[in-house]
Amino acid sequence: QVQLVESGGGLVQAGGSLRLSCAASEGTFSGFDMGWFRQAPGKEREFVAAITWGGDSAYYVDSVKGRFTGSRDNAKNTVYLQMNSLKPEDTAVYYCAMGYYGGPWVSWGQGTQVTVSS
Repeated sequence: QVQLVESGGGLVQAGGSLRLSCAASEGTFSGFDMGWFRQAPGKEREFVAAITWGGDSAYYVDSVKGRFTGSRDNAKNTVYLQMNSLKPEDTAVYYCAMGYYGGPWVSWGQGTQVTVSS
């Protein structure tokens, strides 16, 4: 089973940027779409972005369109989420997932905390 490890979270001021990474410590992303999700305190986990296997298509939740960009490097088994113009409401634990856009997502990382101060 593929093990996913996120990194790049942290504390940033509103308007700032962060770049999250998700790497496969074991296994490969081969043939799978990759997704980013987030969960804020007291809220359900929500979809943020998905990047298809070939990297030719990406999908975003409306609240991050124009600010977040997903990408992937299949040779490195790594997926990225570039987050710009961050807002306090982006504060959450961010998870990467491997699977299929539209479901199911078959493997999840442990999450990385993103905190945006106002």
